[in-house]
Amino acid sequence: MVGSAGKTFNVTGWKVGWICGPAPLVTAVRTAKQFLTYVNAGPFQPAVAAGLRLPDAFFAGIARDLEFRRDLLVRGLRDAGLPVISPEATYFATVDVRGVQPDGDGLAFCRELPARAGVVAVPAGVFYTPEHAALGRHLVRFAFCKSDAVLAEAVARLLNPGEETP
Repeated sequence: MVGSAGKTFNVTGWKVGWICGPAPLVTAVRTAKQFLTYVNAGPFQPAVAAGLRLPDAFFAGIARDLEFRRDLLVRGLRDAGLPVISPEATYFATVDVRGVQPDGDGLAFCRELPARAGVVAVPAGVFYTPEHAALGRHLVRFAFCKSDAVLAEAVARLLNPGEETP
């Protein structure tokens, strides 16, 4: 299991993480990490340690809330005609834009989306190496780590692009 304070506690920028697993795997990760950074987020580590001691109910609540928000966004994306890859362990839902963007250009889709619907997304192609970028050209990533109200408004905008939302 690999975890991140930025993701778990919504503290973007706190680059403090952890790994739990078999000793050889943890040793390998620790060895690689030592060559990647010298020191990282020292002052934040005690706060993260305190957070990790929170009761299990806290973490179950985070999971329940994210699952609800994921399902809300995934339903809305599907209703908007976007086939969705519904995630199980992240707060990003990936869609295939070819049904609404016939040329499959995810970058163009993302560039037009704010003006068309007032919503933003990230083209998955930016996460691929240049030689493999075509593999993700038609994929776009939406985040559901937002408030329920923001997600509901985003879904309404995706379903009715160009219309004013209340």
